[in-house]
Amino acid sequence: MPESSAAVPASNTPHNATVLYSEKLWPSFWIWLVAAGLAGAGILVFAPISIAAGITAAVVLFVILAVLLVLSTPSISVTAGTLRVGRATIDRSFIGAAEAFRGAEATAERGTRLNGLAFMCIRGWIDPVVRIEITDPSDRTPYWLASSRHPDELVAALSR
Repeated sequence: MPESSAAVPASNTPHNATVLYSEKLWPSFWIWLVAAGLAGAGILVFAPISIAAGITAAVVLFVILAVLLVLSTPSISVTAGTLRVGRATIDRSFIGAAEAFRGAEATAERGTRLNGLAFMCIRGWIDPVVRIEITDPSDRTPYWLASSRHPDELVAALSR
């Protein structure tokens, strides 16, 4: 019987697993305040039934919002062999120049200068972004755009 050409799962042994940079894009304080305010609306909805039902609804709604915020929080990690941004991973050999942007320049990168084919992992509560050029000739994605609270550190880790 001929050997299968099916893909083989990657081994669990990390390749070049030394982490050079790691960041979790946690929601800002004001996002938690918005979640608390939305949860507080549960009191208004259920107060005509009873105050206890309103408070219970608010607590349950806040827990649901908190779980969703925590589970949807992406991370960025750079190792000697790979870059991972959110759920996407790329081999470092396919990474070109990385550049950090802040303020108006970051807004332009997320807006008027944005290429529609770019991979994005941006969060509205984090202003700085890092544009990471992709050099893989078989990948149509020209660059990755990622939010980062420490863009200069991320660029430095990618430049090593």
